[in-house]
Amino acid sequence: MPQKKSASKAAQTSPPTSPWVPASAREQQRETKRNAVLSTAAQLFNERGFHATSLDDIAARLNVSKPTLYYYVKNKDQILIECVRKGLQMMHQGIEETRRAGGKAIDQLMACMRVYTRIVTLDFGMCVIRVSDDEFEPDSRKELRRLKSGIDMEFRRLVTAGIAEGSLQPCDPKMAAFVIAGALSWIGRWYEADGEYSAEEIATQFNAMLLNGVLRRKPETSAAPAVACGGVRSKSRAKK
Repeated sequence: MPQKKSASKAAQTSPPTSPWVPASAREQQRETKRNAVLSTAAQLFNERGFHATSLDDIAARLNVSKPTLYYYVKNKDQILIECVRKGLQMMHQGIEETRRAGGKAIDQLMACMRVYTRIVTLDFGMCVIRVSDDEFEPDSRKELRRLKSGIDMEFRRLVTAGIAEGSLQPCDPKMAAFVIAGALSWIGRWYEADGEYSAEEIATQFNAMLLNGVLRRKPETSAAPAVACGGVRSKSRAKK
């Protein structure tokens, strides 16, 4: 009999199971859903254009009501800013990882070019390329241009280091960075996930063409003048 009373007392004092999840779990769920809103919006912006995409379109693709979106974002302009910011942050993170990996400047440059190519084939990266700076308010425009400038300066740094180590032809690092980033950025305009080439195949071909050029070279029989940033410097020497 005493044992039954003890068990009954324990059952009465045990707290009920709460139907609400902990605050940390709620915040994680909210962030997951917010990222889903941004990812879906980025897809639609790339497919239809920013102005042709409405909050109703985003809500419909997510199978939620339009008012639900306001729990995660203020308006469509904020969504666009967040999408572009995410794309630029992904580029910065990828480039920083190649920096930490170390190695020769030419190897870091090629790795950065691959990172950049991969990101501009993703939804957030495409937003960076397909959306004009004029779409943003002055403060946001200033921030996004600062992030873009950081990427440009990293390419310049690597070109300068490549020239110093002898792996690149002497050239103007600023112009070389413009050529590289400009060519790679345009991929974000025409790339299609179900197209003829994968992002990796595109990166391989662009790296080769941007660093080695497309001009067919004859067998070296005499010293040829260097072409400004014509590609990776050959280790072979012309016969005298």
